[in-house]
Amino acid sequence: MKHLFSPYTIKSLELKNRVVMPPMCQYSVTAKDGIANDWHYFHYVSRAIGGTGLIIIEMTDVEPDGRITDYDLGLWSDEQVPALKRVIDAVHENGSKAAIQIAHAGRKAEDAEVPVAPSAVAFDENSKTPRALSTDEVKEMVEKFRGAVRRAVEAGVDAIELHGAHGYLIHQFHSPLTNKRTDEYGKDLTKFGREVIKAAKSEMPKEMPLIMRISAQEYVEGGYGIEDSIAFSKEYQAAGVDIFHISAGGEGPIAAAGRPGTHAAYQVPLARDIKRALDVPVIAVGRLDDPVLANSVIGNEEADLVAVGRGMLRNPYWTLEAAVQLKKETEIPKQYEMGFPRK
Repeated sequence: MKHLFSPYTIKSLELKNRVVMPPMCQYSVTAKDGIANDWHYFHYVSRAIGGTGLIIIEMTDVEPDGRITDYDLGLWSDEQVPALKRVIDAVHENGSKAAIQIAHAGRKAEDAEVPVAPSAVAFDENSKTPRALSTDEVKEMVEKFRGAVRRAVEAGVDAIELHGAHGYLIHQFHSPLTNKRTDEYGKDLTKFGREVIKAAKSEMPKEMPLIMRISAQEYVEGGYGIEDSIAFSKEYQAAGVDIFHISAGGEGPIAAAGRPGTHAAYQVPLARDIKRALDVPVIAVGRLDDPVLANSVIGNEEADLVAVGRGMLRNPYWTLEAAVQLKKETEIPKQYEMGFPRK
């Protein structure tokens, strides 16, 4: 029977367990040039030492004004590759695999003087009104994603994740709430996302899997729901996505009506629906810090991998602790063996 510590393989990605560290921006004040620093090194490598199967490095942006803040990571320059490679090499040395989330914040780029977006629609009354990208600029943006993926591959990642969730640029293009364009990228809401997927695949080794994070539901008036996200995910799957990372929300505040709540596993039904509708591997995320609950998501075949965010922020050794609690076998660093129960 499958469980949290069953190995998992897709294409060339071989994971020792099904625990994923999801991308979580660190907003490290010494990373203003977009280059990973010692904080990022210790942050990610400690989770590798802690037994995590797959570590997805935080939202890493394709241009300076594509960052949420000026303290996010970037891959718009070859100069940013060596520091990232140092992190990834150390993650590998400590037994984990590494992916990276490639993104652009679009209208949610807080520190951009004038953010860009599909249409000139502000996120809220406290946000800057973005400038709508021209058709040529949209095509140029696809190339910026391509360049960032090329650099990520050069840095040694085992997989790429494209950020199509949480109200950032790819999400903004496929959401009717934010895409009011009349050109080819407005008439076909998935065109930009599909072009980014194809550009990414062109820079990736054939057997390297492509992950896409999506918001499967928008918790805002007039937002799309699960049937809509199943439809656009099928388009993205056909374009080359191998795994979907299922989250929700991001376009506007979560309204009281239809609010999912913040109870444990509240997004798992969305992951299960995408998995079954597309017959595709999925990563479930959202309040899955309890190892027994995370294990049940795998055992019940609701998802193939489980991402644990807040739990890993609190405890870099969450995975080792989960193995003890679930009575599952996992490799414990020799230096730490005395700290764990013996057989």
